Amino acid sequence: MKITRITIWHVPLESHTAYNMASGKKCETVETVVLRIETDAGIDGWGEACPIPHYLPAYARGIRPAIEEMAPLLIGSDPVGPEAVMARLDAHLIGHPYAKSPIDIALWDITAKVAGLPLHTLLGGRRARDLPLYHSITCIEPDEMARIAKDAYAQGIRQFQAKLGVDDDCQADAERLTKVRAAVGDGPLVYGDWNCGASRLDAIRVGRAVSHLDIMLEQPCATLEDCAAVKAATGLPMKIDECAHDMESLLKGYKLQCMDAVAIKLSKMGGVSASRRARDLCVYLGARMCIEDTWGSDVTTAALLHLGAATEPKAVMNVCDLSGYVAPRLVPGGPTRKEGRIVPPEGPGLGVVPDLDVLGTPAAQID
Repeated sequence: MKITRITIWHVPLESHTAYNMASGKKCETVETVVLRIETDAGIDGWGEACPIPHYLPAYARGIRPAIEEMAPLLIGSDPVGPEAVMARLDAHLIGHPYAKSPIDIALWDITAKVAGLPLHTLLGGRRARDLPLYHSITCIEPDEMARIAKDAYAQGIRQFQAKLGVDDDCQADAERLTKVRAAVGDGPLVYGDWNCGASRLDAIRVGRAVSHLDIMLEQPCATLEDCAAVKAATGLPMKIDECAHDMESLLKGYKLQCMDAVAIKLSKMGGVSASRRARDLCVYLGARMCIEDTWGSDVTTAALLHLGAATEPKAVMNVCDLSGYVAPRLVPGGPTRKEGRIVPPEGPGLGVVPDLDVLGTPAAQID
């Protein structure tokens, strides 16, 4: 089997609400990049990556030229065995994991289709029928955030991420966490996320103000050292996100004792292959995982759900139904949340095929 063609689409996705984050970051409309790899056997694979502006050193319009650079190594090669293919790409183009992620996802889709198996079977076997979701709440007025949390709770959600820091007001952030915590009652997981936008001092002030509550903090500062200092000063558990991007960073977070939980994001790691290795390390280290991606729609959501389903359930804190936060849906009838949980797609490979009419005109086709 040989790869014969690579097709790339750029698709604008509109978020169901504007996501306000610390340091002036805002996510309202994003561009996702969808990729299809075709073969001479008539089997194709789909991939997707969707960087968020101002979030990480990655951008959507950088994906196409990187793929074009790697294409000569892909066209004519055997797609089965993604990790071997990705090793050759890594040797040719150092870095750029976000651009490699959709290629890796598509290769896994093909490999699982050749085997006639759902992807999760190749990633360790299905360990869970369905997976817990969290709901992300934009940083707005505390009462409105509490209302959103209450509505999501009524729909079965039991894990809540409250964005913080948009107004650089420590008292307002403490009120946000306090009111969201009260809105969902005892038991559900509530955590406040600054997306690296807080100083060590401000994060400690907020953390100490809510230290009597059952609260977790997420990536308040830009470095692991500062996050570790915030955890030590507040006594609150810590989730690492932006600073977790490879094996070295995971080991560093563990050594600093600030990685009680961690986000494993496909495009940040470089795809399913690298994320699977990161997953296995986190299971060994005992860090609970949020298995997700930076943003996107149905293709990357399907990939992360397969990885989550193939992971020891006790190690999975939650996953994210990214496609449920945006429009349009690339795959009508794709997986959706139900009572706070979500089921991976059925069928061989990823189990999803995007609607070509929704994708529109391709941005590039490489033969």
